[in-house]
Amino acid sequence: MDSGNLAWLTISTALVLLMTPGVAFFYGGLVKAKSVVSMMMMSFGGLALTAVLWVLYGFAMTAVDNPLAFAGNPLGDLGLVETISDDPTGEAGIGAAFGATFAIITVALISGAIADRARFWSWMLFAGIWVTLVYFPVAAWVWGGGWIMELGVWMFDGAVEVIDYAGGTAVHINAGAAALALALVLGKRVGFQKGINKPHSVPLVMLGATLLWFGWFGFNGGLTPAPLGESGNTEMGLIIINTMVCPAAAIIGWIAVEKFKDGKSTSVGAASGAVAGLVAITPACASIDPVWAILLGVVTGVACALSIELKWKFGFDDSLDVVGVHLVGGVIGTLWIGLFGNGTGLFLGGGIAQLVVQFISVVAVMAYSFIAAYIIGIVIQKTIGFRVKNEDEIAGVDTVMHGEEGYAMEAR
Repeated sequence: MDSGNLAWLTISTALVLLMTPGVAFFYGGLVKAKSVVSMMMMSFGGLALTAVLWVLYGFAMTAVDNPLAFAGNPLGDLGLVETISDDPTGEAGIGAAFGATFAIITVALISGAIADRARFWSWMLFAGIWVTLVYFPVAAWVWGGGWIMELGVWMFDGAVEVIDYAGGTAVHINAGAAALALALVLGKRVGFQKGINKPHSVPLVMLGATLLWFGWFGFNGGLTPAPLGESGNTEMGLIIINTMVCPAAAIIGWIAVEKFKDGKSTSVGAASGAVAGLVAITPACASIDPVWAILLGVVTGVACALSIELKWKFGFDDSLDVVGVHLVGGVIGTLWIGLFGNGTGLFLGGGIAQLVVQFISVVAVMAYSFIAAYIIGIVIQKTIGFRVKNEDEIAGVDTVMHGEEGYAMEAR
């Protein structure tokens, strides 16, 4: 890898790592003022633990020699000793760090479903077990030579392959399904009722969305093998344009739904629409033309704005709409490739094969992540406890769990 690629990969690693503080701000603004510290700590705690586990054994688990293997050997490159010792250019080490940032943000995304009512160290235990048993293996299935990568060969003699460029399944569907499971395990917040729990800080929400969008150019663009300006590399330009325009279109879709439903369009809706559009374009950023990215954004913005109402209909408390944004957005974006993917999409002359393998990957990751997260969550809840007491939730998890307040207003 040349110096330009190494520089871009390093920058992309920093950009994607910045997205987790972006999640912390985004989620922190959406919760009650007495939960903002707890919400941000769940992101930062998950970041710390996941980074350590990734270096110790996670990176080794995300690549397999046999597509039927569950995951790679966790002891195969313990502490990245082999990777670093045989890395004269730094490429392997930087690549490993880049991969870590994907695992980190996937864990952070889950936390939004259990805002206001989770014990911090129970969350940390869940995060460590889940990333080991779910994220690392799924990353191997999707990107590391696993069975999902081989679906097209097995089913259609290699005519197609599952396309998930930057994490529609491995990141967003994975996190969204786990979030739904934890929301069911922990149950509803005290006083769970539509219109009661409003964001305490809209500026924090907007700041978080801005950091996420900024970092997403590294999230999607960091995987591109050739730098801008190299002959024949049109993929990078397509990725950057799509990462810009799809969330922009999703904002329009989301705030239009708000206008028709409630008579007003909100800044929180605009921020949520942007994130939904970013989620949807993640798997498809290198596979669809910009016009289809715009349509994807509008469809996703509308669909996600409507789907967040499902928690009221079905009675599950997904506090910060992780299911409605990341699970739904990830599903739409992943299946969109089967419809409008360049050369392979159903409506672009490619037949149904691409849609079939995309659908199987969606269902498989969703089912596995949900079941595993539910079991892990139930075991934690029944043993050390996962949810705080009702009186502690009412008092505020910031002071109960961390002995801090987000806003200390008394005179000093």
